[in-house]
Amino acid sequence: MSIVELLEVVIPSGDDWRDHAACKGRTRLFFAPKAERPQARARREAQANRLCASCPVRTPCRSFARANHEYGFWGGESEEDRHLAGFTVSAPIGIRARQAG
Repeated sequence: MSIVELLEVVIPSGDDWRDHAACKGRTRLFFAPKAERPQARARREAQANRLCASCPVRTPCRSFARANHEYGFWGGESEEDRHLAGFTVSAPIGIRARQAG
């Protein structure tokens, strides 16, 4: 059994995985503020990724974001990461920023 499997929590029937998320109430780490600079985004996403790494519901969170074409940092992935993994994101911020520059 891997460490990731050991960290996964069994969610009781009827419970929402979001109730068990380590990030609950800390949305500023997971969604970019207006006009965020690339260096600030990298720092914010590194903090978010550290929190996601210890989250017991990382897998259902990531699956939700992939299935619902979410923006922001979910389950250890940015919208750019999801786009590069082949999941549809209407305008991944990192890709758009590099193409403009």
